[in-house]
Amino acid sequence: MDFNALYHANFKLFDDAVTDWSTLVKHLADLKKDAEDDLHKAALKADWAGVNAQVSREFVGKTAGEFGDAHTQATTIHNILVDTQGELKSYHQQLKDAVSRGQKKNLTVVDAGQGKFTVVGNTRPDWSSDPSGNKSANSQKDADDLRDEIQGILGKATESDNTARTVLMALVDQTRMGFSNAGYKDRDAAADAVKEADELAKVAAKNPDDLSVADFDRLNAGLKKYADDPLFAERFASSLGPQKTLEFWTGISDPSRGNYELGHKRLDQFDDLQRNLGLTLAHATQSDSTDMTEWKRKMIDLGDKPLYGDRGGPMGFQVMSNLMRTGDYDDQFLKDYGTKLMATERKMTGNGAHGNPIWQHTGMSSWLNRIGDDSGNDPLTGYLKGLSNSPDAATDFLNQQYVSKDDSDNPFERDTEGNGKKGKVSLTNFQYLFEERDWPKEADLHGDDIITGQNNLALALEAATTGHPAGELPTADTPPHNAGQAKLVEDIFHSVSEQPDRLTGHGYMSDSMGQIAAEYMPDIHRGLHAGGASEKTLFPIAGTAASLDERDITRFLYSVGQNPEGYAAVNLGQHSYTAQLMQHHFAHPSAYVEDPSFSQADNLKQSSDHVARTAGEIEGLIGAGRAYQGELDGGAKDAEYNAAIENAGNWGGTAIGIGIGLATEPMTGPGGAIIGDVAGTAADEIIGKITEGAMKDSSGEIIYRNGESFQDTSDSTYKMVELAAQKAGQNSGHRYPMVEASVATSAQDGFDTSGRLIHQYLDGEGIPRQLDTED
Repeated sequence: MDFNALYHANFKLFDDAVTDWSTLVKHLADLKKDAEDDLHKAALKADWAGVNAQVSREFVGKTAGEFGDAHTQATTIHNILVDTQGELKSYHQQLKDAVSRGQKKNLTVVDAGQGKFTVVGNTRPDWSSDPSGNKSANSQKDADDLRDEIQGILGKATESDNTARTVLMALVDQTRMGFSNAGYKDRDAAADAVKEADELAKVAAKNPDDLSVADFDRLNAGLKKYADDPLFAERFASSLGPQKTLEFWTGISDPSRGNYELGHKRLDQFDDLQRNLGLTLAHATQSDSTDMTEWKRKMIDLGDKPLYGDRGGPMGFQVMSNLMRTGDYDDQFLKDYGTKLMATERKMTGNGAHGNPIWQHTGMSSWLNRIGDDSGNDPLTGYLKGLSNSPDAATDFLNQQYVSKDDSDNPFERDTEGNGKKGKVSLTNFQYLFEERDWPKEADLHGDDIITGQNNLALALEAATTGHPAGELPTADTPPHNAGQAKLVEDIFHSVSEQPDRLTGHGYMSDSMGQIAAEYMPDIHRGLHAGGASEKTLFPIAGTAASLDERDITRFLYSVGQNPEGYAAVNLGQHSYTAQLMQHHFAHPSAYVEDPSFSQADNLKQSSDHVARTAGEIEGLIGAGRAYQGELDGGAKDAEYNAAIENAGNWGGTAIGIGIGLATEPMTGPGGAIIGDVAGTAADEIIGKITEGAMKDSSGEIIYRNGESFQDTSDSTYKMVELAAQKAGQNSGHRYPMVEASVATSAQDGFDTSGRLIHQYLDGEGIPRQLDTED
């Protein structure tokens, strides 16, 4: 800090800037509230279709979010300016006081130019009469003390000014366009994050063989503390650089390569370090700073290259993908990374004609993953887990073309015309990974196959189709399903229908598949119910509807029903949707008109019967799958089915939690579906009691049975539908006894219809004996 600049400082412009930022923060707070309460919520409730449904609603949501980010960034800038303003004013006054005290001791502070200063002692007026010849009116110690005091003040003022500049520039650099969501209560918090990032990056840049246990502990603690801090994350990642990042994790995670001490003393904490490092890098990729833009480009460029060049080592993709298992990475980075990753996959497998031995774990391979069982040598395993946290990137990646039917070296042929003649086919990334890929084999300590890669594929599919991270619940802000998500659901249903063992042979994928079906319950109802334009009012959907045909739905749900977790998700999803849909139609009895000549009560009866009949079909399809599995294992899994339903109460205890809603007016719910004004209450009660496993009526009779008997499922279904109609009537204030009395019969009819569908579409294979004898 320049002596003259601080001593003669005029803070009026600074004060004006702080006032202006304070005013801006207040205005942005109002705009943020208006954007969320009016703009965003209105957009979610709007009955848009086509391009508007796919683009405009998302654009409005992002725009509303920008107001929130703008408020956060403005608040942070204001906080930093206030801190710096107060400190510089304090240092300004301290400097003036020091100079004034010096003057009283006959010391003068003189500007020496270029920001420097000198302390000069005044000449004594009586020096000529002093025999010693001493001209100074003060001691050298006084002059040195004043000099040191002033230098200390200027040093602190310089640090205050520089740290403010550093963090303000870092905030601005976070985004090329728009605003950063980085928020700090004061300048010191932001400055500390940047300082710690610089120091930890230096530690991580050491030769991994030289890292001490103390270094490991400091890195692990620091990354855990600051993993979600945007300034720290950007500074740490960009300072360490892509190459050093890969070398650091490879050297840490594989102690057999050198650092015995860490492997001996900290092996049980390697998973924590992997999580914390992954979270930090994920946060860093959200930054648009010049340094991070280059970091992302370079990291992708290193993907298909051996880490140590001519000396070999794992490929960049193999290392980095394991750090993607935690955190929400930037969507564009994930898309670009995935494009290059799949290009490498095609190159190393002959477009998928054979496996990839380089990504197969062997005794000489590095152990790059410390989260879970797999070694991490197959980069698609970690990458797909990363996609499961980033829905938009997952949708884009899985819909991308893997190979074209026009490629001369395309190895995939199928009978697409049904005439026995095979021809080349184009495949998406989903089709290649789900249907064709030769996944690298790996076994655990017990010799059992490790299926992490394919399980992560299921998680990525869950995120890609639902619009929210896998394993989480949709919220009222989850946007409606778009065209890309709907297309992927259509592909999933058709793929399983075409060859059910793609799912039944990998039952561990069924929990995600069941969740997908639960969140596409309106689309499934439409596909099972024969109708035309009336479907839009009978089974309303916000966003793009997936076009699912009867055959694909039948075979898909029957396959999902053979797994306890899949069965539980569809079961609860169906009952939740039916309860909400019943409640919607009871509250709005004129919403569905089957015949203009019908009375309002007649139209409500028709809509309720249609809903009940389709619900019966769905329960029949998954119930038959469960019954078939029961025959295969002699009922050994029956307890698992019951436990899965009861455990599902953790995520499905309310209608909102299930993620099923309606496209009517006033409130938008999960997945873009809109929940009616009284929807939710009946579904909450019904689902809550189902998960308890023993729902009873007023006489104490159990009306919901979690048994393997196909007849138990049938009885439970029509009784649950009847109860849903009764609750809907009570909650809406419009009781229609005729409707409540008819829905159980309609549900039973639907259940019986499911048997016909299974016989029609399963080609006589895998049909449970109970259904064979009863149908």
